[in-house]
Amino acid sequence: MSSPGQESTAPIIRLVGVNKWYGEFQALKDVNFAVGRGEKVVVCGPSGSGKSTMIRCINRLETHQQGTIVVDGIELNDDTRNIETVRSEVGMVFQSFNLFPHLKVIENLTLALLLVRKMPKKEAEELARLYLARVRIPEQADKYPSELSGGQQQRVAIARSLCMRPKIMLFDEPTSALDPEMIKEVLDVMAELARDGMTMVVVTHEMGFARQVADKIVFMDGGEIVEEAPTATFFDAPKNERTKAFMSQILTH
Repeated sequence: MSSPGQESTAPIIRLVGVNKWYGEFQALKDVNFAVGRGEKVVVCGPSGSGKSTMIRCINRLETHQQGTIVVDGIELNDDTRNIETVRSEVGMVFQSFNLFPHLKVIENLTLALLLVRKMPKKEAEELARLYLARVRIPEQADKYPSELSGGQQQRVAIARSLCMRPKIMLFDEPTSALDPEMIKEVLDVMAELARDGMTMVVVTHEMGFARQVADKIVFMDGGEIVEEAPTATFFDAPKNERTKAFMSQILTH
């Protein structure tokens, strides 16, 4: 872990010269990326640009072949203890909700608390209900996932991650599988998390959310970070032609 002296200044996430291949295809090309404590970063770019691959490397769901990834002072390498430590501090929310259909909502939330954290059942359930209230669906605790809307299921997935008390939340296109009317309810919960100071990295095309919540925007294309800028600068004065083309396309839809 970081020593107290480094705590406030060192980035909580740092990627240096990260490269990743799938066979012959290079998915990440010399990626340098840093996130400060409490910073909110939105990563955008066209499909296949490496956005999801990059954030999946941050908790070792994907393995990088070259470069360095350090999360809260711990380098991600082949040491499984390091990987487990990082994963215990990093919550991740995916496009698909990944809830267990045969378990009630409350059971989905308490499962890791009971098995991984060895928390007493009563305490785990109290914590789960606290976070269900936090994502504004306390009344859904005893339902099965199939009884909920897509937006509600995604909020359960967010609450499940929050139960582990992570220092960092990663979101990989969390609203792209949702119907339009459900997107806002998920983004509202995410915006609330951001206001509370959670360190967040969000892969999304939701530019209204990005403008409202992000401290900086990272634009990726072809496995590279093409542009990185504070949010206002990114929207008002993007420098790279690829960024401008992407923004004009996405903002007119």
